[in-house]
Amino acid sequence: MREAAFVKQNKDKWLIFENVLSNKTHVAPDELSSLYIEITDHLSYAKTFYPNSNTEAYLNQLASQAHQSIYKTQKEPKNRIVSFFKLEFPYMFYHHHRELLIAFLVFALFVIVGVFSAANEGDFVRSFLGDGYVNMTLDNIKKGDPMAVYKEQAAFNMFLGITLNNIKVALMAFAYGILLGIGSLYIMLQNGIMLGSFQYFFFEKDLLWESARTIWIHGTIEISVIIIAGCAGLVLGNGLLFTGTYTRMEAFKRGVKNGLKILMSTIPFFIIAGFLEGFVTRHTEMPDWLAIFIIISSLALILFYYVIYPIQLHKKTLNPPTDEIIY
Repeated sequence: MREAAFVKQNKDKWLIFENVLSNKTHVAPDELSSLYIEITDHLSYAKTFYPNSNTEAYLNQLASQAHQSIYKTQKEPKNRIVSFFKLEFPYMFYHHHRELLIAFLVFALFVIVGVFSAANEGDFVRSFLGDGYVNMTLDNIKKGDPMAVYKEQAAFNMFLGITLNNIKVALMAFAYGILLGIGSLYIMLQNGIMLGSFQYFFFEKDLLWESARTIWIHGTIEISVIIIAGCAGLVLGNGLLFTGTYTRMEAFKRGVKNGLKILMSTIPFFIIAGFLEGFVTRHTEMPDWLAIFIIISSLALILFYYVIYPIQLHKKTLNPPTDEIIY
């Protein structure tokens, strides 16, 4: 990239950072540290491709000021985990909402494919879900308890097994991102078709509401974080495909690091989903209003933490008044 293009692409970010260092805009120490990492990455790039240039000198000065500011003001957080979930992760995840949208749209598309396939091919559900599961569910329907599958195991054993299995699926969705993101999209395909065909199976038996009110008690969080794990895989894949101003190796490292952060963020939610499936979903006799309350609350929690909160945090820390930026 030519130096002029590099400067044009990043100058707004540098000027905002300059305002942060001059105390015109205030950010938390952890966020300042994240900005510092990005500036030093740009400095490394400038040293490699524009040695002894004005750009290198400017970025070197900016990085030096940032270094002094960080080590003067930053305090070691008492609880690193709380700091990660409260600030570090949501601040970073804001920049990956595009990948999240892509993972969601691919998943939603293949849910529709699953519904269409199940509606038009008589044996599709059996071929995808397996004869054993279908036959067991048909027997449960005849017995008048179509959701009995959630009562067969002891609550704790189901909680543990489901949680570990979901984490395994998430790890696959992330790791397959190494295949330029295509592997992660394949996991979205599999799970989307499975969900679509599964729900159509109950629709065909006039049990759509009964199944939905039961399954989505845990499925709202479970499906959401599988999509988020797919987003992590896309972030990994993008590190290989789209390097931006970084070398391919540096872009790949950043993709791995950010993808792992996204994956780590899903673990508490998988535990919540596993708890709901093991201990709550089995109570199919619960009133509709309670099931709906759990489903809506779960959806609100996911949307707030992964969509709304990162946007709020980004606006709070990186959008100074325009009259404070000197061009």
